Amino acid sequence: MTIQRPVKHLKVAIIGGGPGGLSTAIALSQIPNVDVALYEQAKVLREVGAGISIGPNTWNVLELLGVADSLTSGHSTATILNMNAKTGEEVHRMERAGLETGKRPNIRTQRTKLQSALLSHVKPGTIHLSKKLLSLSDKGHDGVELHFQDGTVAVADLVVGADGIRSVVRDAAWPDYEIKFTGTTIWRALLPWEGVKKLDQRFETTAWWHGPTTHVYLSPVGEGLGEIAARAWHDPKIHSASKVSWGVPVDKDHVESHFQEYLPQIRQVLGMVTEGDWREFAAFSGPELSQLTAWDNKIVLVGDSSHALSGAFGSGAGFAMEDGYTLARALEYFRNDVHRALPLFDAIRLPYYSRMYEYLAGEAGKRAAKLEELGDSASYDDQVRAKIIKGGADMGWIYNNDIGSVWRSAVALLDSDRQ
Repeated sequence: MTIQRPVKHLKVAIIGGGPGGLSTAIALSQIPNVDVALYEQAKVLREVGAGISIGPNTWNVLELLGVADSLTSGHSTATILNMNAKTGEEVHRMERAGLETGKRPNIRTQRTKLQSALLSHVKPGTIHLSKKLLSLSDKGHDGVELHFQDGTVAVADLVVGADGIRSVVRDAAWPDYEIKFTGTTIWRALLPWEGVKKLDQRFETTAWWHGPTTHVYLSPVGEGLGEIAARAWHDPKIHSASKVSWGVPVDKDHVESHFQEYLPQIRQVLGMVTEGDWREFAAFSGPELSQLTAWDNKIVLVGDSSHALSGAFGSGAGFAMEDGYTLARALEYFRNDVHRALPLFDAIRLPYYSRMYEYLAGEAGKRAAKLEELGDSASYDDQVRAKIIKGGADMGWIYNNDIGSVWRSAVALLDSDRQ
């Protein structure tokens, strides 16, 4: 007869109130003997940004968390276009209809809608606002001590770093980790979309409009609104010191100046953004971590804090929620024993992120090789085509990932080893 260990009482502190932090709070709150406190530095919990993609991988984890039915607003992205922004040529078209059969559709929705859906499932009293984390102290068997800007101190058995690419938690446990500006600057805004669609019928379809070093992403997001995400290259050697990662107001003339060669109707859309509504974001990236846990299994990272991939793949919220779900299941399986659960979390999630880093390195190499092949005399159109490399690589391991199935496979292997 197998004698089960008693379920340990675990006090968990989650740092960060984005999708990763909220989903982790939901998942952990479903486990017996776990007390969850989520600390967010903002005075009011609100998302900064515009749109967010919800595909099969994200729907899968939302369903597992019991949140999917609460997300009811969005625009179908069954078709996505890649266009030459100067000529209007369609360079590539992706049809996703096959992925939607019998499942929830791929959508683009407002970030605030996802946040509201998650918030509706967080237990009252879990979230503590105006709690900017300043530092962490490893207290050995007594856990981790958290020091906040308002002078308060908290103690937890486990700290979950869900505080994004500039993670205070990660910097405490991995002090030598460094993120760098990639050169990509993004400007985001929301607009009433009815007037935009009248300019060009193609604006009813989610599309990337490309220049050689720039693009404008246009997509409806539901409820009569649409999103603009415009990007341009700024040399990191010159601009690194002035770039920050999240939501700085910027003048509309500055944004529009980067897209003067684009089609007139695209420039008209950019001009429709009201002065003061543009927000500038800068993409940062960092090296791959060899593990996502630290301080003798008292710290674990989820979401962007664990993989600084500069927003690559466009599914960061889904990855973060998968992290939170996996962490909760591992703790539940090992009856809240962090010394057994966190290594399992690492074993499941580390190879996944390692594969992403490997893929991105390969794609960067392909683009560099294509541009070198074209040479300095490459035309505008050739540069755009080289930028939009679509080699037919199977990306189902990301966009169709079923984290519930991944977890069941891991458990089956564990149970087999035990027997």
